[in-house]
Amino acid sequence: MKSYPGTDIRNVAVAGHAHSGKTTLIAAMLHAAKMTPAQGRVEDGSAVTAYDEEEVARGATMQNAVAFAEWQGVKINLVDTPGFHMFTHEARAALLPVESAIVVVNAQNGVEPVTERVWRYAEEANVPRIVLVNQMDHPKAGGGSGLSALLDDLHERWGRNCVPVQLPISDANGFHGVVDLVTMEAYTYTPGGDGRGKVSAEIPAALAADAKARHEALVELVAEGKDELMEEFFEKGTIPEDHLIAALHEAIREDRIFPVLFSSGLANMALDHLLDFLKVYAPAPIERAPVPVTSAVAVAANGAASEAETPTRKVADAEPAAVFVFKTMSDPFAGRISFFKVLSGIVKNDATLENYTRRGQEKFSHLSVMQGRKAVEVPELHAGDLGAVAKLRDTLTGDTLGVKGADIQVALAALPEPAMTYAIEPKSRADEDKLAPAIHKLMEEDLLIRFFRDPQTNEFLIAGAGQPHIEAIVSRLKKRYHAEVTLKAPKVPYRETIRGKADAQGRHKKQTGGHGQFGDCKIKMEPLPRGGGFAFENDIFGGAIPRNFIPAVEKGIVESAARGYLAGYPVVDFKVILYDGSYHDVDSNELSFKTAGRIAFRKAMEQAKPCLLEPIMKVEIEAPEEFAGALMGDLNGRRGRVQGMDSRARSTVINAQVPMAEMLTYGTQLTSMTQGKGSYRMEVDHYDIVPQLVAEKILLNAKRPIEEEEE
Repeated sequence: MKSYPGTDIRNVAVAGHAHSGKTTLIAAMLHAAKMTPAQGRVEDGSAVTAYDEEEVARGATMQNAVAFAEWQGVKINLVDTPGFHMFTHEARAALLPVESAIVVVNAQNGVEPVTERVWRYAEEANVPRIVLVNQMDHPKAGGGSGLSALLDDLHERWGRNCVPVQLPISDANGFHGVVDLVTMEAYTYTPGGDGRGKVSAEIPAALAADAKARHEALVELVAEGKDELMEEFFEKGTIPEDHLIAALHEAIREDRIFPVLFSSGLANMALDHLLDFLKVYAPAPIERAPVPVTSAVAVAANGAASEAETPTRKVADAEPAAVFVFKTMSDPFAGRISFFKVLSGIVKNDATLENYTRRGQEKFSHLSVMQGRKAVEVPELHAGDLGAVAKLRDTLTGDTLGVKGADIQVALAALPEPAMTYAIEPKSRADEDKLAPAIHKLMEEDLLIRFFRDPQTNEFLIAGAGQPHIEAIVSRLKKRYHAEVTLKAPKVPYRETIRGKADAQGRHKKQTGGHGQFGDCKIKMEPLPRGGGFAFENDIFGGAIPRNFIPAVEKGIVESAARGYLAGYPVVDFKVILYDGSYHDVDSNELSFKTAGRIAFRKAMEQAKPCLLEPIMKVEIEAPEEFAGALMGDLNGRRGRVQGMDSRARSTVINAQVPMAEMLTYGTQLTSMTQGKGSYRMEVDHYDIVPQLVAEKILLNAKRPIEEEEE
């Protein structure tokens, strides 16, 4: 395969709500560009970017995937993104290596919650947006007055700069093509054909007046803010086609216009025109502003360190070679595959680059571009292109690599915290041996996964974005790595604390012949503010306890606090003051004072009004405004405290604080309450005291920790 210069590359993320047809759209674009012999389908796993077995089984994209189309001398890199609200962190990450985004809108449902969310992500990343109304072949797709309502909705949500550059040709028999409002030509299609349209200068009579009016509105909007174009517009009443094309390209690149197009991915209609549009109007990598980077501390000529910050790196072949890794895929046969963008310079096959993040050398053997999961080898990649390489030793997602001495770092988008944790138990000893290596490979692919062992229960815990996310991880463990685990109900990480003060003595004395054991300490205990953790103060005077035994007292208290007092949950947010005690010259040792510390801690807890703490989640729920009342009522029933409400176009965003215990099954409930149109995200905000009635139920089912040591 040939290498393309930066001027002939278009990097485009395809984003939108779930089931808006993004993966099918990409499959149809690849078929229209003759990159595939037949049009792939999501249902049977033949769509190029739907290669993961778990995604095919669930019928939903869960991770970003990359494909490319060669179209009339231009290479168009397409990044397929998830549309399910639980995986929008992937869609956000996909905006880093691209210069434009196609925001796909379902023609039946219009703008949905995740559509709004990815629009905001693109806005924050300063990525130009192209709105594509897809599934126009559906019987319920907006045509006629429905089209006007849809366009009015887009204007209301995203401003008057969201303007159609096409009109759909639809009638009672369905969708037939589009009218190009720039060239004022009609493109007609045969449903299910090869995607190649017939071009005609004849616009259907029913659309002629509307097309003329919208063409004039487009020309006027493009001319706004450009004096020479405005003069030409007032003088001639229009703008010549070549001037209009150049001006529209510039307006899209500068985020001044968000063009609206129409298509049908499943019927492969208007996709050749979409490819034409991307070739002409989507910005090339070298046209966009230099990429913000941070550079390493440079050493000045006199040997002193100085902050030689290089705030940006220009996307150009003439700059030093540098790449950043935006995705990692673990393939059972090829091993770890690193997806990267060439930030600057030219990367050749078998080049050796330094990993600026981890300080190691990596050889880029078998340099490739990815067509789904298939690697197509290339001799070199120019600045702005997307590529992949297998079997790098230490490189992971987020790393920046390049030639030695030109160190830079590119920052990834911030990830949300995992919202849900489950306990997993290997089904056999063999599964236990496979579990950790398999999960770490999945963690390289998905940065949101967390895997750790609970120090209290010694259980393996896995955290993710929600129940479907964690179920998908478990399924991948079984299918891909043959590690079977049982998924247990999520455990709420309760804590214990105190509300009062206490004064207690811990005395440990044991005589068994020969040297005995003796330790005696007196402590005061008092609560700390929430989040205060644990504080220990040594207030011993006169050597009542030798200095070398004092850390043993603290260690005994810390160990006992970790085991809990009421229900086996760690005790937090308290302070201990060691103020007196006694020792024996022969029988005292560290173990004796550690045991004395444990005894003092238990006695103090009896007096200090112990109580349970629960994690309170910061929750953001987004749903159509008609569901706001039901959602508020439901949150009140979950002991939630609503902090505020915001309106975003026709959606309502509810911010609330809700106990984690009440949110464990919220995803399925929200889907039911909002007919699948709501989405939410949450993260731990703080801990708060559990109400008495709820605490009694928790304590009823909990086992009180048993201390082995006796006074």
